[in-house]
Amino acid sequence: MIEQKKHMAKRNVAANYKVPRKVTRKSLENSAFYYLRRYSSSSENLRRILFKRAKRSAQYHGTDVSAGQLWVNEIIEKFLANKLLDDIRYAETKCLSVHRKGGSKQTIRKKLQEKGIAPDIIEQTFTLLDQYSIDPELIAAAITARRRRLGPYRSRGHRNNFRERDLASLARAGFNYSIASWVIDVETIDHLEKDVGFTNW
Repeated sequence: MIEQKKHMAKRNVAANYKVPRKVTRKSLENSAFYYLRRYSSSSENLRRILFKRAKRSAQYHGTDVSAGQLWVNEIIEKFLANKLLDDIRYAETKCLSVHRKGGSKQTIRKKLQEKGIAPDIIEQTFTLLDQYSIDPELIAAAITARRRRLGPYRSRGHRNNFRERDLASLARAGFNYSIASWVIDVETIDHLEKDVGFTNW
């Protein structure tokens, strides 16, 4: 009975397995165009996606994976030259998007690093963020508090009973103690939103 179940499981896996097509430079480039029509991407992120496809094809069809890697690199260079990929523009857009959702600089840095953005571009992006807002970290912490109903946004119970928990929540989100404590301890929502300029958000 057990062996029969194992056999059935293997058959189900095989039935759901999609045989990878044998890639060419043209098919990889078409895949890149299709991906960029649906999503924004950094150059390194797209490189990883295309190489994964090329590697899977090479492993299945027994072809040379180095040829696929060469094609991927050529496609990325072409797209960068034609401005179909722009890591600075991508980083700036991603940075502001994460910031508006309450992301700290620590969170933004992590997300950009995950997409393969170079350290100098990340620092350049933070310079833009600092110009965009007087105190971006305070604003982001306040947005996070509002989204998670922390500190002055708590609707139930006495705020003091949850102070340490709320501080820990902001700390895990990447905010330092000074900013977290100000947001959590502020007297009223009106006071907080006036100070961070939520009327502009």
